[in-house]
Amino acid sequence: MNTINANFIFNSAKKGDYPNEQLPEFAFTGRSNVGKSSFINSILLRKNLAKISSNPGKTKSINFYKIEDKYILADMPGFGYAKVSKTSREYWEQMIYYYFTNRKQLRFITVLVDSRHPPMALDLSLIEWLENNQRTYLIVLTKCDKISQKQIDERIDEWKFITQNCNFAMDILPTSSETGMGREAYLAIIKKHLKGYEFRK
Repeated sequence: MNTINANFIFNSAKKGDYPNEQLPEFAFTGRSNVGKSSFINSILLRKNLAKISSNPGKTKSINFYKIEDKYILADMPGFGYAKVSKTSREYWEQMIYYYFTNRKQLRFITVLVDSRHPPMALDLSLIEWLENNQRTYLIVLTKCDKISQKQIDERIDEWKFITQNCNFAMDILPTSSETGMGREAYLAIIKKHLKGYEFRK
């Protein structure tokens, strides 16, 4: 596989503090410990670009990575991490939603959900917010190597049923950071969204 040039460029811990770039951006969000950092590393064929921790909640800011000088990936703090104060959790959520609402370069949001579990309240709440605020999103099922193909198909059907009347859900993509499942399909979706991109102030 070809090497992808990817670099960490910016860390934002407050609303409106973003890199001074005009490249298209793709955001990653989901519950704590859903595997966001592992997924980012796997699609970029890197081991430690996005920091992985055995302790959920390590990402406490928005981390930006520039890819091939063509686009930027934005890794959000995880939702629902219990071992921090309620005030901190609420601030992180406000920071995330502010970015989703105000960042003009944002092309779509990747919502990562754990394939081993049925849709959870936090997942559904996030989907509802994205729909209400007309934000385009892609649902990525993580850790699909941990379950059978039958279970993967059942989980996809669950999410298809949930999103059948949604207007801004792009697709449901099964993935595995361990095996590389879904990597090429995900990169193809990004490539599609880069075609003809022009930043409009």
